[in-house]
Amino acid sequence: HLFEHLLFQGSKNAPKGVHISTISNAGGVLNGSTRYDFTNYFEVVPSNALERMLWLEADRMSAPVINDEVLKNQQGVVGNEVKVNVLNQPYSTWPWIDLPMLANTNWYNSHNFYGDLKEIEAATVPDAKQFFDAFYRPSNAVLVIAGDLDYDATRAMVNKYFAAIPKKPAVVQPDISEPRQTAEKFRSRVDALAPKPGYAAGYHVPKRGTPEWYAMGLIDQILLQGEDSRLSRKLVQETGIASNVEGGINLLGNMFNYNGPMLWAFNFSHDPTHKTADITKAVDSVIEGLRTTPVTAAELTRARTKVRSALYGEIDSGGRIGLVDLLAVYALFDNDPGAVNRIEEGFAKVTPALIQKTAQEYLRSTNRSIYVIEPGAAPAQGAR
Repeated sequence: HLFEHLLFQGSKNAPKGVHISTISNAGGVLNGSTRYDFTNYFEVVPSNALERMLWLEADRMSAPVINDEVLKNQQGVVGNEVKVNVLNQPYSTWPWIDLPMLANTNWYNSHNFYGDLKEIEAATVPDAKQFFDAFYRPSNAVLVIAGDLDYDATRAMVNKYFAAIPKKPAVVQPDISEPRQTAEKFRSRVDALAPKPGYAAGYHVPKRGTPEWYAMGLIDQILLQGEDSRLSRKLVQETGIASNVEGGINLLGNMFNYNGPMLWAFNFSHDPTHKTADITKAVDSVIEGLRTTPVTAAELTRARTKVRSALYGEIDSGGRIGLVDLLAVYALFDNDPGAVNRIEEGFAKVTPALIQKTAQEYLRSTNRSIYVIEPGAAPAQGAR
């Protein structure tokens, strides 16, 4: 996260501000993000600004400015982000950081991936340069260009600006696998800023790209997504435990753009009159229904329609960034960007029997982690 910020602070031939102003002055937009498995940088520009964009990106990949001034500046910026967006917010790290840290046992999956404030403040220039040398290399990256372009001319531009960057050996990836969870985990904490209790649950999901993973994507639609979902009907409409239920596969993105171990998770706040044990009992009644009784053909068809709608919603997002993101993810993790054309095929092969089999293995309580927030905020003035 910190290094993502450093890469916006200028490069050898494009001093600080030039990259951003060049894209903005061309009528474009740019940004970056850090996820569980990758950091991305992206721009949307008119086609006549493509060469300028490629020159800027090549300069950033080959020679970013990393010095004490830049590092101290961005340590302050990222530190303030952590304080404002996380530490001083109600619920803070719950559930998006807390739940993976509880559910996972491998350090790579169970540490504070957003950035612990002390570690951010302790980073040094040698640390940053070592990180750049280790990970920012062509053999550990993909470049995706999509839209109104001439393929041959674009390929020539890419070669012009990127070919001179040393490829370097491929990065040796660590073992990020998780053992099969065999006992339910539970944790709670008091949040001084939280006005109401919070309930979150997460289940490890099948390996990305497997038939069971596609089944889990449809299970997500059946159980969680939309007002017609089973959990929404139970927790919102029937019992009034929650006003809404949120979640899905991959809380930092979507079910496609990650590579390592992942959770299917949901969370909601609720009135203190509803106790944790009663909420879990209501959740279990929904989950067990899917584990013990096959879904109907009509419900499976509806789930496929919903997941298809969600997929095309991602693809058609502003600037088609969603499509570019999917192409990049399948190129980076699978060396197969064309796999985006086969996503719907994977969902089409899922049967009621596979839904039930997947639910029986992955929605068992011993594969679940529950994280509860106890409110510590003082009641609003005048409240009774």
